[in-house]
Order: sequence, then structure tokens, then C-alpha cells
Amino acid sequence: MSVETHTLETPHRGHPASWWAQFPEVSDRFDAALVAETLSDEIIPKIASALLRREAEIATEIVIRHLNKPSSEELAARAKKGVQRLVATVERLEERSTGEDAGIAETWALCRCLQGDWAEAAAEAETFVGTAPLLRAFVSALRLEHFDISLTVKLLNAGQVPAAAVRTGQIVGKYGWWPTWLLKIVNERAMAGTLDEDTIAALDNCAYAELSPAQARMARRLLNGEPDLIDASAYRLEGLGEPQAAAKLREGDLIAVALAARLIPL
Repeated sequence: MSVETHTLETPHRGHPASWWAQFPEVSDRFDAALVAETLSDEIIPKIASALLRREAEIATEIVIRHLNKPSSEELAARAKKGVQRLVATVERLEERSTGEDAGIAETWALCRCLQGDWAEAAAEAETFVGTAPLLRAFVSALRLEHFDISLTVKLLNAGQVPAAAVRTGQIVGKYGWWPTWLLKIVNERAMAGTLDEDTIAALDNCAYAELSPAQARMARRLLNGEPDLIDASAYRLEGLGEPQAAAKLREGDLIAVALAARLIPL
């Protein structure tokens, strides 16, 4: 039996391989070595058989060395041989299995990982490793600049598809200099799925406004859409000769929020 055709007796729980396969598609800098190393670190301790575990460690070490130096033909040959040996070992133990849990299913997942099928490996490993460490591994492996990894992981845990979550992480990652109160609002809107580029552009205007803590609290309440406060702030803007800004604030225009918040005394 080869690893390419092996199927676990129990169906996948969690995310299918097609879901995990979306991560390499959103970054041309996807770090295969990082994913392989992280997945193997999570899987190998779950392998009950000491023999299988040792074979897994040997194969993993040489594969990761090859991934870190892909141009080496010698390492490529050794990596292929190491994985073949691991596959042969797990096949042999599977044929002789007496029903004891030696870690065969876990080793098959590792074999997929070492052969470059990280999506299928993650789908199988998720059943016994859990989702959190796999998400962190795949998101970190994207190697994107100005990228909010923590927010992206939160969005994925909340059910967003990888492409959308990664895109939001990239948008927000550009604005790490924003004040804490505004970043909190951005995170809330991202989690709610209401954050887009137009909203980011409008919030950027709020970020440049120098607000005291009290004014920042006012801005948060305005951004959260408190109707009574919006009406009161709009009347204040009208009284100061800013009817257009007042109208925009009533319409939910985010750019007007910073102006309205700055009207309260420092």
C-alpha cells in the first residue's frame, strides 16, 4: 500500500484538504520547510510506536534539510529514500497490526507531509493534533510583509475562508501604528466581516486625529453607531457652522467621526 492511495478508516473532522490547500495559493513566498517542520513537531510525539517514531524523526530531519536547500540533488535523493523507508515501515507494521494503536494513522499523515502534500497532511492531523497549531503554522508560512498574523488566525477560527482572512490581515497589518482604540475597532469590524478598503481609508483619517483618552472613547462610541450620541454630536457640528459634516455623521460617514470627537473638551 502506498501513501498516495491510503485512506484513513475514520472520516476527516474539521477542515478538508481543499480548505488547507488555499494557503499556498495566497502567497508566492509560502515556506514549505516551516510547514513541514511544524507539522512534524506536532505529529511525531503522537506516534505511539518507538520504532515508527524513530523512523519518522530520521525521515523528517533529512526532508527538512532538503526543503531548506532545495538545489541539492544529494539531499533530494536522501530525502526521497528516507520517506520511502518510512512508508515501507508503516506498511509493514500495518500488515502485522494486532489492533493496538501504534500510531499508524499519525505516521500516514506525516508521510503525506514529508511528500509535500501539506493540505492532506493537515486535514488528517487536525483530528488528533487540533486546529490551533496547524493554523498558526500555515499562516506563519505565508511569509507576508506588514501582515497581522494574530488577527488572521482569529478570523480563520471565526469561520472566514483563508483568502478573505489573509487579505484582511494584510490590510490591517499596514496600519500597526494606529492608536490602540482604533485598532480595537478595526479588529471588531474585521471579526464581524464589515471591514473593507473604503472603511480602512475612512478610519485612516481618524488615526491621524490627535485625540485625548476621553475623545478616543467618544470616537469609539460614534463608530459603534450610538444614535443618541450621533444626534447630539451632529447638532454640535451644526451649531459650529459645519452642517455638511453633521449630515455626513448622521449618514454614518466615518471621516466625520474624528471631527465630532475632537469637539469635546480636552
